[in-house]
Amino acid sequence: MRKFLYLCLFSALIAALGSYALWTRERPGAHYLSDLRIQLAVDQGTPGDHGNLLAIQAELFPTDYQSTERLHRKLAAYLQQARDQGLVNAKTVVVLPEHIGTWLMVGGEKNELYQARTQREAMNWLAVSNPLPFLKALLGAKGQSRLDDAYLRMKAKKMAKDYQLLFGGLAREFQVTLVAGSIILPDPSVNQGQLQIGSGALYNSSLVFGSDGLPIGQPQRQIFPERATGGFVRGDTRQGLQVIDTPAGRLGVLIGSDSWYPDNYRQLDRQGVQLVVAPAFIKGRDSWKQPLRRERDMPPAANLQPEAQSLGEAWQRLTLTSRAPQSQASAGVNVFLRGQFWDQGSSGQSFVCSNGQTFVDQGNHGARLLNLWL
Repeated sequence: MRKFLYLCLFSALIAALGSYALWTRERPGAHYLSDLRIQLAVDQGTPGDHGNLLAIQAELFPTDYQSTERLHRKLAAYLQQARDQGLVNAKTVVVLPEHIGTWLMVGGEKNELYQARTQREAMNWLAVSNPLPFLKALLGAKGQSRLDDAYLRMKAKKMAKDYQLLFGGLAREFQVTLVAGSIILPDPSVNQGQLQIGSGALYNSSLVFGSDGLPIGQPQRQIFPERATGGFVRGDTRQGLQVIDTPAGRLGVLIGSDSWYPDNYRQLDRQGVQLVVAPAFIKGRDSWKQPLRRERDMPPAANLQPEAQSLGEAWQRLTLTSRAPQSQASAGVNVFLRGQFWDQGSSGQSFVCSNGQTFVDQGNHGARLLNLWL
């Protein structure tokens, strides 16, 4: 009798494991209506032969990342509307927001993940839907926030492939230079024109694609990560800042909080930078307008006196060509990722700078285009 019970329990366990294995492989699609509209919020300067900086403040949601085809449809619609308004040409430099590539981590997952109420619940679905890759990534995780590291590390190879396919494809499709926001990957590098990952620490990195769809230079790694990602993203102080030659001028990329540090502007000035772009992301629906608190909002070791009442005012006064002492660059763009990722909202009003003047998008919701003629 006991042997029979053991046999029944063993058979039930095998059946349960088999059902679970089959469940993890199921990735049913779902119908989704995406808002493809985008508004031209800032159009500064006079059209000419020197090109333009075109910032796309995308408004994105988890379901936009269910497939690369879905995300391409939305971003291509934004770019097509910009083209229809005469804002896209061979010398256009398109700038996308920080972490627009990071959320590729949730691509191709089960519907339960996209329907989750909180980000924590969504990450739990990510882990249970990919048990073996998650356990392997957890064993190789680094830093203090090992779970956050593992979520990103287990999907990193596919994320890197999708990132290049998507953003390199958009650059080639619209014949522009494209600053592809940023993506968190382990030890990323470009080898023979392909974005590859390593086995080291995670870095928040940005890659620029030329109009041929190929990467220009190496990924620019963030030097000073924000407090929110400091437990699993490492800063790279050894690489330094790259300056990339584009049809519109010499370009430097400062990811997020890197745009707060005066030394970074001095590095770019020494390399003759003409354009500075800052892909950025601010967590929290109302953070932009809240009173500035140094211990919460100021980047670690920035050593700045903001003299501002809100976080938004500090961003506008202390970054890009409006900062003091001014960068020698003639133009710059700061563009924020907007949208709602489960219970985590976002804020930030994108702006452009030209010769010391700042022009801010005053809208709070929806996708935005900000254009600066050079």
